Amino acid sequence: MKAAQIQKYSKNIEAQIVDMPVPTIKDTEVLVKVKVAAVNPLEILNMTGSVKLIQDYKMPLILGNELTGVIEQVGNQVDNFKVGEPIYTRLPIQKIGAFAEYVAVDAKYIGHLPRNLDFVTGAAVPLTGLTAYQSLTEELEAKEGQTLFIPGGSGSFGQMAIPIAKAMGLKVIVSGSPSAKERTLHAGADQYIDYTKENYWEKIDEVDFVIDTLGANEFERELAIIKPGGRLLSLRTAPNKQFAIDQGFPKWKQIIFGLAGAKFDKKAREKGIQYRFLFVRADGKQLEEITRIVEENSIVPAIDPTEFSLNDINDALNLVARGKTKGKVVIKF
Repeated sequence: MKAAQIQKYSKNIEAQIVDMPVPTIKDTEVLVKVKVAAVNPLEILNMTGSVKLIQDYKMPLILGNELTGVIEQVGNQVDNFKVGEPIYTRLPIQKIGAFAEYVAVDAKYIGHLPRNLDFVTGAAVPLTGLTAYQSLTEELEAKEGQTLFIPGGSGSFGQMAIPIAKAMGLKVIVSGSPSAKERTLHAGADQYIDYTKENYWEKIDEVDFVIDTLGANEFERELAIIKPGGRLLSLRTAPNKQFAIDQGFPKWKQIIFGLAGAKFDKKAREKGIQYRFLFVRADGKQLEEITRIVEENSIVPAIDPTEFSLNDINDALNLVARGKTKGKVVIKF
């Protein structure tokens, strides 16, 4: 089979196409013939080694975190999936490799592809869908009637987070570009703030939660609009000691992450707010819940119109690195 891999961590965004054997499966795994793989900013972090304290990979490494495909083989202990079924998955952090013609993955990490999505649109769901679901249900423990603000939430994360939050009964406020306003309100946002015309910190206050997609420069402004007892969850700013504890990391990593997140923890604590950080994990049971939400709400993620195959992987990676996409970037097999 063909696959896209790197030989070492590097600042150069360049993968190599290689030929390698089709993987053999274990008793709890399925063999998936990959139809479409999504290309995310996470791939850039994997390539550069930016997240190696969270997960340090052996080289060479096949890239790619999420995919859609068809089951070709099932292990002896797999009884909830059958050969020929369409599936989607965010591959487990410790065993990524979606940029390949075949993938062996434990069945506990896959979900049935939503009936309203095809292989292309389905590939845009697992990573952002699980990020949103784990953010809302685990890190924020959000309840019906509470208010969530997502600064910069008009992109691919928002298009999954908004309907999931609305399905949980939350009020959702989003800031973003003027071009994304109509799409974001259509996704279910209750209020949209055009950042070119208004400052969100002057328009809203006393929200229960913020999910930060913008990074450390917005941290104090985000804190300022959260009510005491609320939570700020970042996908970008910095991991902290609580994150390391939740991940079951050894003490030395807890110390490192504790130092990295100390100033953010301190600023949040001074305002009576909890600071959290999330690095999304694979979870097949949660994917099945996301499938239900996607089907019930007829969610169809936006896909960037640029066509890529596996041979174009470096063009796709560079498009994502530049950040000027019109939806999820995908490669088709």
